[in-house]
Amino acid sequence: MTKPSFSKVWILDERKLVAEVLYVEPVIRFCAVISQDDQVRRRAIEKLESEWGKLVFQSAPLPFLAGGFYTPAMGAGLRKELLAFEQPLSPDGLADWKLWTNAVEAEFPSTDDSIKRPLNLDPGYITQAKLVLATTKDRDHRIYLRNGIFGEITLTYSAKKWNHHRWTYPDYRTDKVCEFVMQCRNHLRERLLAGDGFRNRKSTG
Repeated sequence: MTKPSFSKVWILDERKLVAEVLYVEPVIRFCAVISQDDQVRRRAIEKLESEWGKLVFQSAPLPFLAGGFYTPAMGAGLRKELLAFEQPLSPDGLADWKLWTNAVEAEFPSTDDSIKRPLNLDPGYITQAKLVLATTKDRDHRIYLRNGIFGEITLTYSAKKWNHHRWTYPDYRTDKVCEFVMQCRNHLRERLLAGDGFRNRKSTG
């Protein structure tokens, strides 16, 4: 007589099937300030500092390379300054940052019929592994956040250097930008190492 076979029964603990929410490292907030008018950029920078706090890095005015896309609205000879803010903070405010900078742009109305948009503010953040930009434009490589705001991973850090992607804007592919972003990454690492946040994988629960 053949003995009956018995299948093994695995009893699973449902609590272990739930993904654990882990600590998220803080980031360095930054903003690109774009205008052809030096005074407009200066006033916008003062506004950003008054709202977001002390700067830790500020680039020199850089050529804004966008293939002429912004020229009809903003004019020719656009320059961009990159600002990094000293205090690391949570990345979950990215959509709020973009909504606020959109409101700031509206405080700079056009005074010239040929310049419909005197100011463009592009906020984002830098981690040890990536640079993320906020945008109102949806594309295949962007993730929706909320309130009409999307997030884009513009640069990633690997093999000890910053790397761009097929979608990365031309003005974020330059050596000057990569130098700025590396400064921000180093500053962030110093702050994390000085505290208890460096590669902290503890549960938030």
